[in-house]
Amino acid sequence: MSKQFNHTYIIGISFISALGGYLFGFDFAVISGALPFLREAFGLNAWWEGFLTGSLALGCMVGCLAAGKLADRYGRKPGLILAALIFTLSSLGMAWSNSLTVFVCMRFAAGIGVGMASILSPLYIAEVSPAHVRGRNVSINQLTIVIGILITNLVNYTLADKGAEAWRWMFGLGAVPSAIFLLGVLWLPESPRWLIGKGKTAEAKKILAKIGNEDVIIERPSEKPSYKAVFEKAVRPAVVIGITLAVFQQLCGINIVFNYTSTIFASVGADLNSQLFETITIGVVNLVFTLVAMWQVDKLGRRPLMLIGSAGLSVVYIILASLLQNQLDVRLVSFFVMLAIALYATSLAPVTWVLISEIFPNHIRGLASSIAVVSLWGAYFILVFTFPILAEQLGTYGPFYLYAGICALGFLFIRSKVKETKGQSLEQLEQHLTGH
Repeated sequence: MSKQFNHTYIIGISFISALGGYLFGFDFAVISGALPFLREAFGLNAWWEGFLTGSLALGCMVGCLAAGKLADRYGRKPGLILAALIFTLSSLGMAWSNSLTVFVCMRFAAGIGVGMASILSPLYIAEVSPAHVRGRNVSINQLTIVIGILITNLVNYTLADKGAEAWRWMFGLGAVPSAIFLLGVLWLPESPRWLIGKGKTAEAKKILAKIGNEDVIIERPSEKPSYKAVFEKAVRPAVVIGITLAVFQQLCGINIVFNYTSTIFASVGADLNSQLFETITIGVVNLVFTLVAMWQVDKLGRRPLMLIGSAGLSVVYIILASLLQNQLDVRLVSFFVMLAIALYATSLAPVTWVLISEIFPNHIRGLASSIAVVSLWGAYFILVFTFPILAEQLGTYGPFYLYAGICALGFLFIRSKVKETKGQSLEQLEQHLTGH
């Protein structure tokens, strides 16, 4: 029997939840345009440049841990509200910072909001979406991330001529979308899956009626989530796969291109204006190929996209490292940077979030997702903290040979361990992947 869903309503609440992804994109991208100014304002060396950039990730780890417990205990909606508040206050705090210490503390606080949103937005979307469009809908979160990156890069480029204090405007303007996100989240319903898990069946059925099918969730007894439950034998393989994919999404190295665009292009002679313009081009390519991923993730599937992305990045990085090493034409470097972005945006960027939102059993999904995403942000910190130091020792090109090797290993792991998940309900996946 065909199930009739209210897709307009589902997409509407998915987009509102995914505005957390926009703010994720903002905090992620703003540093790329601001770094040239922050180096001058705070006299950054390689160590402090890496730590300042990576301090967002440290906050993200705290936010993920808090979000997982909050989501399973109080619901998905309260966590999204708190994330929106943190985004707003931290954006203003960074803009008004009068010392490096204050700035790093505010960027750490921003990371808490990013970490919470990076868990709760895709989790919420997965729980309100029908199986046949769940991959596309969860990818809306990635779409808003890349829109946030693109718009932030455009704003950074526009503000660059405001002089030494331009970075304050770059960070402060983040309070505007943060406030919009907060207002939107107040309108969202709670996740019906969470409500049923808490025994609030009547309230869940009202929301499911709006979604379009009251039978989309099978009622089950509520289980109190615990770390012991997350690592029990039956679910351990899914947790290991989730953590590995999360770490791989970062250690594949692409976020070096996003966060250190100016450093990479400065190494082949590009001036500041050209460096900032490249961030816009990166944002456009990222957006276009994220749309391609949304189109294909429920058709071609999760596993093929991940295999294509990991293998392709390994090859492209070797070529890019060779171009940087030999100081070849900046346009050639730009082409292979954009090719790397296109591969990542079509595969590892959105599909990792989709898989993390799908592969864990319902009763531990919030906590297990938080563990996977904490691992992701830990890997991001390692990546962005070490790059300036490695580049200083090995040259800008050196780390890309390392990232190529990591992508080759990632390809082998995906081929041997990751199963296809498209087209199955979360309950079917729970049975197939864990035997529960």
